Amino acid sequence: MTAPKPHPSTEGLTPYPVGLLLAGRRVVVVGGGQVAQRRLPALIAAGADIQLISPTTTPAVQAMADAGELTWHRRGYADGDLADTWYALVATDDPAVNTAVSAEAGRLRVFCARSDDASAATAWTPASGRDGGATVAVLTGDPRHSAGLRDAIVDSLRDGSLTARQYRERIPGVALVGGGPGDPDLITVRGRRLLADADVVVADRLAPRELLAELPPHVEVIDASKIPYGRFMAQEAINQTLIDHAKAGKFVVRLKGGDPYVFGRGGEELLACAEAGIPVTVVPGISSSISVPAAVGIPVTHRGMTHEFTVISGHVGPGERSLTNWDAVARMSGTLVLLMAVDKIGDIAAKLVECGRPADTPVAVVQEGTTAAQRRIDATLATVAATVAAEGVRPPAVIVIGDVVNVLAH
Repeated sequence: MTAPKPHPSTEGLTPYPVGLLLAGRRVVVVGGGQVAQRRLPALIAAGADIQLISPTTTPAVQAMADAGELTWHRRGYADGDLADTWYALVATDDPAVNTAVSAEAGRLRVFCARSDDASAATAWTPASGRDGGATVAVLTGDPRHSAGLRDAIVDSLRDGSLTARQYRERIPGVALVGGGPGDPDLITVRGRRLLADADVVVADRLAPRELLAELPPHVEVIDASKIPYGRFMAQEAINQTLIDHAKAGKFVVRLKGGDPYVFGRGGEELLACAEAGIPVTVVPGISSSISVPAAVGIPVTHRGMTHEFTVISGHVGPGERSLTNWDAVARMSGTLVLLMAVDKIGDIAAKLVECGRPADTPVAVVQEGTTAAQRRIDATLATVAATVAAEGVRPPAVIVIGDVVNVLAH
């Protein structure tokens, strides 16, 4: 079989492969759309000082800025923006802007990658993936061929073989894939394989974002982020997006954080697809309700201490339209795990104490569990509201209430 030729625009160009160490160094990204959304996580993981220049962004990119992972300059590009820059990535849909950024990069001798014209760039973004401590990066001049080789190499590392993977028969319709709590290594093997076969990926903000950087360029990524009390894609629109793309003959992966059926609206999406006659594959994911406590040394159950744990959505607090019987919950002796409860934790803690839980019950708040930004904050039911406010805790966070919080601390 003849090897695929390079893309016509890059034929005759031979890149010199190198790994850039960008920790603490200024990197400028121009454009805040889908391309930037897919490239930014790797730059964040590298520790770069990222300056994003764009009048608008996708909700997921905005969330990165809100979390302090990059600095967002809400304006268009201006000459001089690349001063003192080590590396630049231009990813706008305006050829004139892309050309202007490339020109400044050339004058300043800053290596610059372009999403629209690889032949006019001075750097190419490789198809990359990670396994353990190894980073695999492939450059061929043809993005699809690069992605295919990358997948074969990474898969062989993961399964211990040295042969390229055997491509599977395509699964029609939609796959609801639980991506786990945030660490990209915690997605299931089946979930990762289906993601590699996708034509379209509809991704949540809490889905492992590093996995999006591994997708081939031809895969359409649709941002279905829901920023708490901010921008969001309506559930009805998400359902229709899944149906429309599947009916167009594409294999669609709905990539969700945690498990699709644990406060993930997976049931609603399954029903919508079923009513439209779309076949659906459901891939369970590791729920943050169990994995995030485990990541900070908290077992949600422990022999002789608790015979049950209860997972509760804290999106709606006591006294509102909550379907939770808080009186009954307070009388239970087991572990309580609250998801989406940062904003309501004061009301919830007060209600639990009012209904009988001791005010000195241990509480742990784990923000961005299993990711590089993970942090644990300890309190009690009496102090958790003030502690969360003082520590500036923001979603996503998992809150654990009960004696198991301290069981491994002794």
